[in-house]
Amino acid sequence: MDDISKTILQGITFRGAPSSGKGEKKVKTKAKKKAYITGAHGSGAAKMKAEYRRQRANRHK
Repeated sequence: MDDISKTILQGITFRGAPSSGKGEKKVKTKAKKKAYITGAHGSGAAKMKAEYRRQRANRHK
């Protein structure tokens, strides 16, 4: 019962997972990968988004 009351009074502290220490940042989503951004993987939605990105990039050139 002591542990439960301690938890209720002080709460629970959640810490993040330990990092690998190498300093590398991993790609966490498909949206950041080159093939997805360029629409090369075949998805129609990704191809449309890639086209919009190209248009936006070329807008003020």
